[in-house]
Amino acid sequence: MIEVIVNKTGFEYDIHSLVKAFFPREEVSVRAGETYTDRTALQMAVTFSERSVTVELLKDGNPAETRQEEIDPGDRKETKSRMKRLIYRMLCAYTGQELPWGTLTGIRPVKLAMQLLEAGKSNVETAAYMREVYLASREKAALSVMIANRERYVLQNIDYQDGYSLYIGIPFCPSTCLYCSFTSYPLSKWEKQVDLYLDALFREIDAMAEHFRRRKLNTVYIGGGTPTTLSPGQMDRLLGRIQTAFEMTHLQEFTVEAGRPDSISREKLQVLLDHGIDRISVNPQTMKDETLRIIGRHHTVAQTKEAFALAREMGFSHINMDLIVGLPGEGYKDVEHTMQEIAALAPDSVTIHSLAIKRAARLNLFKERYEEMGLENNIQIMDMTARYCAEMGLSPYYLYRQKNMAGNFENVGYARPEQAGIYNILMMEEKQSIVACGAGSVSKRVYPDGRIERSENVKDVALYIQKIDEMIERKRKLLTDF
Repeated sequence: MIEVIVNKTGFEYDIHSLVKAFFPREEVSVRAGETYTDRTALQMAVTFSERSVTVELLKDGNPAETRQEEIDPGDRKETKSRMKRLIYRMLCAYTGQELPWGTLTGIRPVKLAMQLLEAGKSNVETAAYMREVYLASREKAALSVMIANRERYVLQNIDYQDGYSLYIGIPFCPSTCLYCSFTSYPLSKWEKQVDLYLDALFREIDAMAEHFRRRKLNTVYIGGGTPTTLSPGQMDRLLGRIQTAFEMTHLQEFTVEAGRPDSISREKLQVLLDHGIDRISVNPQTMKDETLRIIGRHHTVAQTKEAFALAREMGFSHINMDLIVGLPGEGYKDVEHTMQEIAALAPDSVTIHSLAIKRAARLNLFKERYEEMGLENNIQIMDMTARYCAEMGLSPYYLYRQKNMAGNFENVGYARPEQAGIYNILMMEEKQSIVACGAGSVSKRVYPDGRIERSENVKDVALYIQKIDEMIERKRKLLTDF
C-alpha cells in the first residue's frame, strides 16, 4: 500500500491517478488532513502553503526526498499542474521510469491538442506545450497532434449546433469476457427478456425521435454488449424502428458493432445490408485460441476468419477489428502473430486496445491468478502494432485512455483514408451532443461554451424495462431546450 497525505482538499483524485500510474498493482490511498498508518513502506506528503506546494517522500518512515514549487493561490489549474509535475519528477527519480503520457491522467489527451490547435497554436507549438506542461514524451505529443489534425479533417462537415448523434445499446452477449465491465448480460439467461427489452427501447427511441424531429441526425452507432446476439427478426425490427422514427436525410454514418464472431450469421448480415448498413465490427481481440478460452470468448480464431470472409463476400465495404494488448499470457510474439493474421484479412480499420483492469471485471476480482500468467505491454509492442497498421495502409485517427491500462499506454483507432469512424471521434472529443438509448447508456449534452451535462440510464435490464418512463423523462429534462 502507498499512502499520500495532503493538507488541502480538492486534489485527491488527481494525486491518486498519477501515483497509481506509477504503481498500477499497488493499493494507493490519498487522504486529506489525516496522519499516516504504520502499514506502508512508501509514504508521501503534499503540503500547500500560501505561496508554495511541497512534496515529501518517505521510505520506511524516513524522509527520502523533498521538492518544492511556488504557486499562485488564485490559479487552481496552474497549481494543479505544478503539483503534478513535482510528484511526477519525484516518482520518476524514485522508480527509475518515465510515463509515456507524463502527468496526463485523463482519458482524452487528443482533446487537449485539438483545443490548442483551434486556439491558433501551430503543430510545433502544440506538441511543445504538451511536452513542457504535461511532460508527455516526444512520441505521444506528436501522435496527439497528428490525430487531432485528422479528427478536424474528418469532422469538418459535422453540424455541432443543430446536429446530434444517436447511440443504441444492446446489452446482451454470448458470454461475459474476463476483462469486461460494460453492461452485458449472457443471452442464455436473458433470451426470454430480449423482446421485452426491445419494446422498452422502442418507446425510448420514439420519444427521442419526436424530441429531435427538427434537428439533424449525423451518425448512428449500435453497440453493446453484442448487437448481433439479436435474432435476424429482432435486428430487422430494431433497424426498421430507428429508420422509421428518425429523419435520415443528414446521416453521414451508420455503424453496427457486430463484435463477437460467434454471434454473426449470413442471415443477420443480410438484414444489415437490406437496411443499407455496411459498416460493422468483427472483433477477435486476439488470434490465439488458448487466450480466447482464458478470457471467456466462446469462439475460435477459425470462426473469426470465417465471419470476416463472409462479411466481405456479402459486400460489406467497411469492417473494423478490435484487438487487446496485454491479455493474460500474451507477449510480443503472440501479439505479432495476431497482427500478421489481421494483416492477411486486410480490414478497413483496426482499434488497438491496451488492456485496462477494471474494478467490476472478473479479471480484477481474480487478478493475482492472471498476473502470474503475465499481463505484458510495453513500448516495443505498441510500436509493433502501429507498424503493422501502417503497412496495412491504416493511419491513426482517434485515441483515448482508461484507468489502470497495461503499461500506462492508450487505445488507438487506425483506419484507411476516408474510412475513419465519425461517431468514435465525436464520442471521445465531446464536440457534439449524443443521445443514448438503452440500458446503461449515457447521453451527453454539449453546450456551445463547451460545458457538458449527462443523463444516465440504469444498467440493470429488468429495471430499465420497469423504469423506462423515468429514463425518458430524465432525458427530456436534459434536452428541454435542445
